Amino acid sequence: MHRTAMPPKGWWNLRAEASAEDPVGRDPAGQDVVALRAEIDQLRRALAGRAVVDQACGMVMVLAPCRREPARNLLVDVARQCNTKLPDVAAALVATWEGEPLSRLMQRGLRRALRRLYSEDRGCDSPPADEPSARGRS
Repeated sequence: MHRTAMPPKGWWNLRAEASAEDPVGRDPAGQDVVALRAEIDQLRRALAGRAVVDQACGMVMVLAPCRREPARNLLVDVARQCNTKLPDVAAALVATWEGEPLSRLMQRGLRRALRRLYSEDRGCDSPPADEPSARGRS
């Protein structure tokens, strides 16, 4: 069963105002305003990062013909290998469209992730050529 919750009319027009007489440290309403502003800033950054991640996913989907989930997983894989945040990897990939080169670390991570994607697509369980196999570690 699907339920839809509707906010009350005028809910978006609510305003929080701190009193100029009370410093933020003593006024609970002032603390709430500061916390809400911080949360808004965090959400704005997340939305901005999401847009660039979606754009990079689209680039991967076109260049390495695959669906959205494998494209996003590929970007996450590159971010893990490079010890970088996903929006930063996505921004670097999108910047290549403008002629900015990827760092060597990201190039290497992207190559490995693409090999992994292609080997999964073929149904192979073998690791990419530049990674050691499980047999050689015994």
